[in-house]
Amino acid sequence: MKDSKYVQIANTIEQRIKDNQYSANSKLPPHRLLADEFKTTPVTVAKAYKLLSSKHLVESFVGRGTFVCENSALNKAIQPLEDDKNYNFSILQPCLYKNVIPLKNAMQKASEELGANFIGYTENSGHESHRLAGVNWAKHFGLVGGTIQNTLLTDGAQHALSLLINAMTQPGDTIAVEELTYPGILAIASLAGRKVVGVPLDEEGVSPEALDMVIRENKPKLVIIIPSHQNPTGITMPESRRRAIAKVIDKHAIWLVEDDIYCFLDQPSIPPISNFIPEKSFHISGLSKAISPALRCGYLKVPECQIGKINAHIRANIWLSSPITYMLATSLIESGEAFEMAKLQRETAIERQLIASDYLQGVQNSPSGYHIWLPLPSQWTRERFLVEANRKGIIVSSGGYFSVSGENSNFIRLSLMAISSEQKLKEGLEMLKELMLSDMLTDFLS
Repeated sequence: MKDSKYVQIANTIEQRIKDNQYSANSKLPPHRLLADEFKTTPVTVAKAYKLLSSKHLVESFVGRGTFVCENSALNKAIQPLEDDKNYNFSILQPCLYKNVIPLKNAMQKASEELGANFIGYTENSGHESHRLAGVNWAKHFGLVGGTIQNTLLTDGAQHALSLLINAMTQPGDTIAVEELTYPGILAIASLAGRKVVGVPLDEEGVSPEALDMVIRENKPKLVIIIPSHQNPTGITMPESRRRAIAKVIDKHAIWLVEDDIYCFLDQPSIPPISNFIPEKSFHISGLSKAISPALRCGYLKVPECQIGKINAHIRANIWLSSPITYMLATSLIESGEAFEMAKLQRETAIERQLIASDYLQGVQNSPSGYHIWLPLPSQWTRERFLVEANRKGIIVSSGGYFSVSGENSNFIRLSLMAISSEQKLKEGLEMLKELMLSDMLTDFLS
């Protein structure tokens, strides 16, 4: 049975809020304006607003209008796996069931080695053996110049990003990011009161010419780049592009933050941008995508001149990351199991990309990436597609969540790894294929 007109309008407005088309605290259009858009009456729009208000998505004020309530798009872009009933294509994580047994074994081994020296405070950002493991992890995937002095420990890559934004910029400063980027970066910048400017992408990633222009015009203090299997586009920069980006950064008074969390998916490894400008770059790697999001282990290589400053921020922020967690990570790295687990996830990603290509047309992907960046057919708007997908138990991430400008991007991002079994993945992809080929928009507007 088709929903009432006001429910359909409410669903569309809700999706626009999720996509940041109507941003937090912004004023919604007047009733009459939306009534003209949806070919209905102001009374029907008022009922839609009332429904949205009951869901705490909007709030109305007499004489002022209706405003969007504060809500983070990050929560919508990345929806945790509460159960196995839905087809969750929204969250980028490893196929976790493949890593359970090695993790159990490593935890048992780490517990046997636990002593008083690992359950107290320590100097700097963690024990030397744990930082050395981080050096070896990043080195295995192409980073050079890492040492136990310049490699610091954080509570995952997200913590490292937040740490650097707060340490290296001030409220009101501008940060340059890819024009389509990981929404966690946008959330950090918003909460920290930093301005964000997007840098255009081409088929090889951030455009050097565009980056140079953005730096000249906006004077950002930081530029944050995801060089491998970029989230959400899936682009991996070739070495030549990385060298070109390094040259642009080197000639400006700006710091690079290289979020290299997907470096383990490259085969063969590609030199990080940080290799070419070690004194102007911060390099982030970690284990959350290769092994488990619960393993909050981030390895942050910093310029020699910034070691003291970043260590001070870590101490003021968390004092130190849990040595117990890093015992587990170090055990996995030293035994070589971490690299085998990462290899298994890369092989699984390759298999799942091949499966996806059998079902979906127009895929923009990396052959070994965790996700695909999928354009929607012309008959679909992004907001309506997400509504219909959710009704079928299919959870995807709207392209709007990743846009710096908030402009429409008629794409969706699909994670291929969070769904546990290949059979269920195929079922979900088949449902997505059927939905994309259908035409619900005409019915919606009728």
